[in-house]
Amino acid sequence: MHEPERRAEGSAHAKTILLGEHAVVYGRPAIAFPLASLTITALARTTTRGLSLETPYHRGSVARDDGTSPREVLLAEAALRHTLDFLGKPHHGVDVTVTGSIPAARGLGSSAAVASAISAAVAGLDGVRLSNAERFELVQFVERIAHGTPSGLDAHATMASGPILFERGEAHPLAMATLPPLVVADTGIRGHTGAAVAMVRARRERDARGVDASLDDIAVLVAGAQADLASGDLAALGERMYVCHGILSELGVSSPELNALVSAARQAGALGAKLTGGGQGGCVIALAPTAAAVPQLAAALTAAGAHGVWSVTGSEETT
Repeated sequence: MHEPERRAEGSAHAKTILLGEHAVVYGRPAIAFPLASLTITALARTTTRGLSLETPYHRGSVARDDGTSPREVLLAEAALRHTLDFLGKPHHGVDVTVTGSIPAARGLGSSAAVASAISAAVAGLDGVRLSNAERFELVQFVERIAHGTPSGLDAHATMASGPILFERGEAHPLAMATLPPLVVADTGIRGHTGAAVAMVRARRERDARGVDASLDDIAVLVAGAQADLASGDLAALGERMYVCHGILSELGVSSPELNALVSAARQAGALGAKLTGGGQGGCVIALAPTAAAVPQLAAALTAAGAHGVWSVTGSEETT
């Protein structure tokens, strides 16, 4: 007699980095916001078969990699297997369906969000509610496969209930006088976080003093942005965003498409705009002068070629 099917769900959301990408890899601080309108949900079910996984990229049994699986599938499979290992469970008897709206490889934390949702869902099958620390470690395992030496920012930010300051592996809630009216726009071009991080590392090996000076400049911008958010000085915050984009461009992690959207945002009256995430494709984040101006800014970015535009809200709960 078969035991009844058990089901459990886990979810996570996208994230966007306001300031601090790349510098955060070298211990400098970064500020990240949840992107609540973009979510990932994983539904785990017990089954009498082996392991199976359905994602927006494929459906089928989970087999050892033969070199042909898309990167996103490999990461999802790694999350499934590693969570089972953590729970001390065999690699069979579980079916996971992943759905959601986070575009992959755009600097929005898709790999971390997928891993986070899968780990919570699979643990939930056994009635286990993972602690934040446990969930973080499970996600970091997958992030190391995805990015080599991840800072941990994505793992924290895709679970966070509000904006965070991330520094040296720790995430702290961010004090804000008001929620800044932020807009994220997708170039439609896959970002290359791993390549961008490796390029900055190689450049730093050639010119440690110059690159470290740039990273220190970004850290100063992050500290200033903390004060701007606490006081509600959006004009100063926006200027720091433009300056940061210039530094990131000089480091070589921007792209013509990112620069075009930053320029379009400036022409549309944005107080600030910059790439967000690893760069070399992906998304930009722009600061509207007021919440009422968000639709106009979003329309301008769409007209400039953005493939998707989302506003940033203050919080998003995860399960």
